[in-house]
Amino acid sequence: MDKLNINQWAVEDRPREKMMQKGAESLSDAELLAILIGSGNTEESAVALMQRVLAACGNNLNALAKWEMRDFARFKGLGPAKSIAVMAALELGKRRSLQERPERAGIRSAQDVYQLFHPLLADLSHEEFWVLLLNQAARVIDKARISRGGIDQTSADVRTILREALLQRATQIILVHNHPSGNVQPSPDDLRLTRSVQQAAQVMNIHVADHVIVTDGMYFSFNDEGKL
Repeated sequence: MDKLNINQWAVEDRPREKMMQKGAESLSDAELLAILIGSGNTEESAVALMQRVLAACGNNLNALAKWEMRDFARFKGLGPAKSIAVMAALELGKRRSLQERPERAGIRSAQDVYQLFHPLLADLSHEEFWVLLLNQAARVIDKARISRGGIDQTSADVRTILREALLQRATQIILVHNHPSGNVQPSPDDLRLTRSVQQAAQVMNIHVADHVIVTDGMYFSFNDEGKL
C-alpha cells in the first residue's frame, strides 16, 4: 500500500492546518517536529518519521535535546538541514525556559536553584562550575560560570569565586555544578572545595548558602543534606 504524503491527508489531520485551526496545544510532539522538518522520506510521512525518532529516545524531549547530528543521521530523510532545524528549536525551548524566570527572583530553596540551572547544565557532556550571587534578601544579582572541565571533573578557584561575589557586592553565594555521569552524590573533591570556599567566605562576611549538584532529573543540596 502506497503511503499518503501529508498533502493527501484530511485537512484537519495535517499538522500545519491543524495548528492553525485548533492551536499548537492540539498537536502531538511528533506533529510539531514534523512541521519543522517539512517532509519525511519515500516510505513514511514527516509525522511517522518523527514518531520513530521520538520512540528512539523514549518519547522524551529532554533526551532528544541531547542528540547530535550523528544521532539524527541514523534516520532516512533526516539530513543536516532538517537535523539542525530540530536542534535549533530545542535550543530555543531551553533558552525560553531560562528567560521565564526573572533574574531578580528570590531563591527560597535548592529546588529554585535546580530550576534555574537545569536548562544550563543538564544536557552538557562536561562539568561546569557556576556561582549564583545573591543579595541580603536572597534575590538573584547574577550567575557566573567559574570554570568548565572534562567528562567527570572540573576545577574551581576559590579566589575567582569570591572575586565575583565582591565585584557584584553579593552577601550570599550558592555554588552550583553538574555531574554529566548522572551520579548526584558529591565527590571528595566537591566536599573539600565547599569547605575551602566556606572558610574563605567567612573572612569576607559572605555567606555560602548552599552547594547544589545538578543532573538531568535530580539534584543534591549540601544545605538540605546537612553538609554545610
